[in-house]
Amino acid sequence: MRFHVIKDPVHGSMQFTHIEDQWVKPFIDSPHFQRLRHIKQLGMGDFVFPGAVHTRFNHSLGCCYIACQIAQKIGLADEERQLVMIAGLLHDIGHGPFSHAFEGVFHQKRIRHEDWTERFLVDYGTSAFFKEYNQRNPRYHLTEEKFRDIANMIMHRSVRNPVLADIVSSQMDADRLDYLLRDSHFCGVRYGEFDLQWMLHCMTIVPSKTGERLGINYKGTGVVEHYLMARRLMTRNIYQAHKKLALEYLLVQLLSSLAESLGSYTPYASIRKSRLGQLLMAVNQFNQTKDATPNENKKQQFIEKNYSNYKELCDDDVFLLIRYLSDREDAHPASKIASRLRYRQSPKILRLDHTDWSAVTGILQTFKQHHKQYQDWQLTLIQTPHQAYSGEEDPILVINEHGIVQPLTQFSFMINAISDKLEHVACLSIDKMIAEDETIQELIKRLQTL
Repeated sequence: MRFHVIKDPVHGSMQFTHIEDQWVKPFIDSPHFQRLRHIKQLGMGDFVFPGAVHTRFNHSLGCCYIACQIAQKIGLADEERQLVMIAGLLHDIGHGPFSHAFEGVFHQKRIRHEDWTERFLVDYGTSAFFKEYNQRNPRYHLTEEKFRDIANMIMHRSVRNPVLADIVSSQMDADRLDYLLRDSHFCGVRYGEFDLQWMLHCMTIVPSKTGERLGINYKGTGVVEHYLMARRLMTRNIYQAHKKLALEYLLVQLLSSLAESLGSYTPYASIRKSRLGQLLMAVNQFNQTKDATPNENKKQQFIEKNYSNYKELCDDDVFLLIRYLSDREDAHPASKIASRLRYRQSPKILRLDHTDWSAVTGILQTFKQHHKQYQDWQLTLIQTPHQAYSGEEDPILVINEHGIVQPLTQFSFMINAISDKLEHVACLSIDKMIAEDETIQELIKRLQTL
């Protein structure tokens, strides 16, 4: 049997049979997937953790590999394994520059990467692509119906076999199993480590009220506890690291302030011609709509109209913009923020954990009303609540030695204790250029006494 081997720093030698390689290679070689080479997995994370320069491309390959491993372990048929491998590979195809951070340019993140993903999938679902694909895979044709199943798995819609959907998107999916290990490795920390091989060994198909689901046998309870705590610690210490969140907030403020000015600010006229400039102007118009939550038709119209620009964007486009703006050194906020990001003039962070949020918000609002010289990007409160595990919405199912299936919380006191609990991460981000101002120091002292 011939194998195609991809050397990976996390999983070692990822082996794909020749047949499996042909299942995914047409997608890997496509321009849409190659674009992911230039989109960092952790947004601005490498400004805090210098090793975190890995990309959505690396992660998507790893996710595809783990999906294949799960499918083999639980005994899925070849055609089912083919579908979950492709879905795992393409699940992040819709990400924009700096991954999740870019979603912040839309007010309240009204358009997320998942909304773009479906439009990317449309480009693959053509008769021309199927014809070329099927010539390379004479025994395992890809049809419109099969590709619809792939899209449904990625888009969290119901599918004929829920087990396949669980491999692609659940609380124990291939996506999370890869990114925890990968992000931990590249950030140089051990928070995200767990025994993946034992977890795969303990995975099994279990019965449930809604049909068969992907679950774990009772011997895997310990590793699942470890995995969920790893996710909690990675969220608190990496994904929601205060300085990372503050830098990503600055990036969003740069793009948003630029979007508001491009149509009228003459010095930035040349930016309007770029793909990123055209998209930002469209985003500004979209954000000005009166609807707090625009209906699905308006979102789809925006995506369809601006897809040709969005699909070409990556981190490089934003970095070029940052360099251009920082060189200008004008009074526009975008130029000032660009200078902070280019030369890593990170904001000062004031931790506000376990604080009365309403009191903090009230103090800040009053302070800004009396000190209008400080702009929002210079002084802002960042709050990011998170939930480590949802035991009610989508529980991980465990089957014991007697064949009885129960939620994980019935087997684990620790997971039961954190299940469905919101934890809060909050900080005050202060531009270093104003951090030593007397008024700012007084504000800090007041907040520290709450």
